[in-house]
Amino acid sequence: MAETEIIKKFKVINEYGIHARPAALLVKAAGKYDCDIFIEKDDNKVSCKSIMGLMTIEGYPGSTIQVSASGEDAQDAMDEIEELFVNKFYED
Repeated sequence: MAETEIIKKFKVINEYGIHARPAALLVKAAGKYDCDIFIEKDDNKVSCKSIMGLMTIEGYPGSTIQVSASGEDAQDAMDEIEELFVNKFYED
């Protein structure tokens, strides 16, 4: 069976971008899944399971980042990550 890979782009729409709290929410969400999940921006690609990596991604408000998930549960992982972005990491 072929491995599933999903790639989506998201605009950072929360007020302060990917700072410590959103990064922690991403790591918590990604940690639930066995698949590999990466966030990429401006040739900087980091694991979504690494808080330190996410802090280096420079996800400023208004910036666009690419998220890729590959593995058996990639769709579920991507759905949860998309929910975080769409809901502005619940900062409102």
